[in-house]
Amino acid sequence: MSRKLEGLVLAPHGFITGTLEFGDDGRISSVAGLPIDEERVRGHGGALILPGFIDLHVHGGRGRDIMEGGDAAAEVARCHAEHGTTALLATTMTAPHEDLARAFEGLRDAVAARAHGAARILGVHLEGPFINSGKLGAQPDFARPVSMQELAALHAVAPIRLVTLAPEVPGHMEAVQALTRAGFRVQLGHTLASYEEGVEAMARGARGVTHLFNAMTPLHHRAPGVVGAALAHARYAEIIPDLLHVHPGAIRVALRAIPRVYCVTDSTAATGMPDGEYRLGRHAVTKCMGGVRLDDGTLAGSTLTMDEALRNLVERLGLSLADASRRVSTFAAEYLGLTDRGTLREGAWGDVVVLDRDLRLSDVFVEGAAIGHTHAA
Repeated sequence: MSRKLEGLVLAPHGFITGTLEFGDDGRISSVAGLPIDEERVRGHGGALILPGFIDLHVHGGRGRDIMEGGDAAAEVARCHAEHGTTALLATTMTAPHEDLARAFEGLRDAVAARAHGAARILGVHLEGPFINSGKLGAQPDFARPVSMQELAALHAVAPIRLVTLAPEVPGHMEAVQALTRAGFRVQLGHTLASYEEGVEAMARGARGVTHLFNAMTPLHHRAPGVVGAALAHARYAEIIPDLLHVHPGAIRVALRAIPRVYCVTDSTAATGMPDGEYRLGRHAVTKCMGGVRLDDGTLAGSTLTMDEALRNLVERLGLSLADASRRVSTFAAEYLGLTDRGTLREGAWGDVVVLDRDLRLSDVFVEGAAIGHTHAA
C-alpha cells in the first residue's frame, strides 16, 4: 500500500510545499509541490520532510558493540533508526584477527537482510587495524601493516565499503592504490603522516579523512600535517559534530575549506544509555558528563546521534537546514557512490525523516517502512 506524506519536502533543488509518496517497493514514487524560500521554512509550521540520515561511522548503541558479533549489529541499527539514521556502516575496531572474524560473522546476516525496525547496514567501515600504533586514539594496540589476504577474507564474509589507513606506515602508500583499484573507499586516519604524505596518499586514491582533526597530525603553519592536507586538498571528510571532539570554530574552518564535509557520530555502546561503563572493542570505556572516555581521559567515540548532529549544525553552528541535511545524509551517500539514498526524488529509496519546527523527530521511514518508536528529544 502506498503512503503519502504532506508538508515541507526537501527536494533535490530545495524545499517545496507539497507531498511525497512511496509505494509497496519501498521507493519514492512521487515528489510534488511548489517552491518555498528556506527563510520561511522554520516558521511555516508544517512537517519538515528530509532525507533519512546516513552515518558512515557507527561502533555501537544501546549497550551493544559491533565487535561483539552475534545480534549486536541489528540492535545497534535499531537504536540509530530511532534517531533518524536510515543507513549506516557498521564500524570495527583495531583488534586481533579472531576478534574481527567474530564481528564479521555477526555482520554477515545483518548486512544481507535489514532487521525489523532497523536502519539498513550498507556494509563495514574497517577503522583498524591498518593504522599507526603511534596514533591509536581510543583504538586498542593491535595495529599492523595492511594484509590484502586478511582484508579479502573479511570482505568475503561481509562487504567492506570503507577502509581507514595510515599512509606513512611502510607499504601503505602502495596499498592505498591497490585498495582503491579493488573498489574500496580509502580514507586517512589514526596517522602520523606529514602533509606531503597526506597529499601523496590522496593523489594515489584516498578520498576522505576519518574524524577530521582527531587522531592525526595537526595543522601548524610550518608543518601542516594531515589536517592541512585535508583542508587544502580533500573533497570529502567526516567530522564528529558533538562539539566535544571538535571545537565549533574548527568545524567552521572545515566547512569553508572542504566542499563535502559530512557528519558521523562515531557512536559507541554508551549511546542511548545512562552514565556507566561500556565496551568498545577490547577497551572498557566510561560514559559521564556527555562524553565517553578511556581511563586516561582519552575520548573514546561518542554518544552522539544524527538527529542531535542536525540540530547542532543548525542551532549551534548556524547552517541552513538544507545545508545541514546534506551534511548528515546526501554527502555521505555521494561519498559511497550511492545515487538512490540521501535524496528525496522519484526512484530513490523511501528513507525519510519527518521533523517538527524544533527539529525533533516525529516519524522515520526506512525503505518505505515506518520505524515504530522515535526519539523526539
